[in-house]
Amino acid sequence: MRLGVLLGLLGTVLFAQNRPSSCKACVEWNIPQQPFRIYGNTYYVGTRGLGSILITSPSGHVLIDGALPESAPLISANVRSLGFRMEDVKLILNSHVHFDHAGGIAELQRLSGARVAASPWTAEAMKRGVVPRDDPQFGVIGPIARVENVETVRDGETVTGGDVRLTARLTPGHTPGGTSWTWQSCESHRCLNLVYADSLTPVSAEGFRFSAAEVYPGALRDFERSFSFLESTPCDILITPHPEFSSLWQRLERRTSDPDALIDRSACRVLAGSSRERLRKRLAAERGQ
Repeated sequence: MRLGVLLGLLGTVLFAQNRPSSCKACVEWNIPQQPFRIYGNTYYVGTRGLGSILITSPSGHVLIDGALPESAPLISANVRSLGFRMEDVKLILNSHVHFDHAGGIAELQRLSGARVAASPWTAEAMKRGVVPRDDPQFGVIGPIARVENVETVRDGETVTGGDVRLTARLTPGHTPGGTSWTWQSCESHRCLNLVYADSLTPVSAEGFRFSAAEVYPGALRDFERSFSFLESTPCDILITPHPEFSSLWQRLERRTSDPDALIDRSACRVLAGSSRERLRKRLAAERGQ
């Protein structure tokens, strides 16, 4: 085993001892997962329950999402076990700024020295290390460690890290600053469109109403905008912050007999449909209260 991997695993033990899991599901979410190639220069380096994606190039890499605070050593060890260096990660991106997807970003930035880029709403929350009042889960989730030197990106803007180019697509609703990321990865002469689609579940603190939220009055409009993006964007391989929402593990198991099992050009539309149905049920429940 490489020295870097051994050091990373040692760091995992020490870090976990100092930062106990912060929620009921965190232990299960943080189960280690062997990293693997998704397609081309795109790799899964997250835990079993929380996505983190590495996109590589000879001049530097991009990392999407940092999972939990206690996930950072696991993600770093996964990057190194694939033969890459954390110090070559040039840019870190985020889906949404909750502790289970952004909690490890500050530590991963420290390990790599990377830039961080996010939507304006998310960037402000990262820099302040707070949960903003217009977050539907304000009051029931904890803050993250402050992140330094966060750049802001606009909807449709292309960002680069090394030779990797990704496009930011704002997909709010779950949070006002939710962001999905799109890019292409190639094998030989075949290039595919990959989508890391942010969460679109209508989850909230008790008393919050998506149908009439004074602190987030545009929530329903934002959800619809996000559903429309998923229904229309080129999408060959879908990846999600919680892998089960894109059936990642079932598809990966099928890949042993079907090399193209991760490819599903209907997956983004299916996710839009299931997310819209969850919102419909939530709104019906609000009307019944």
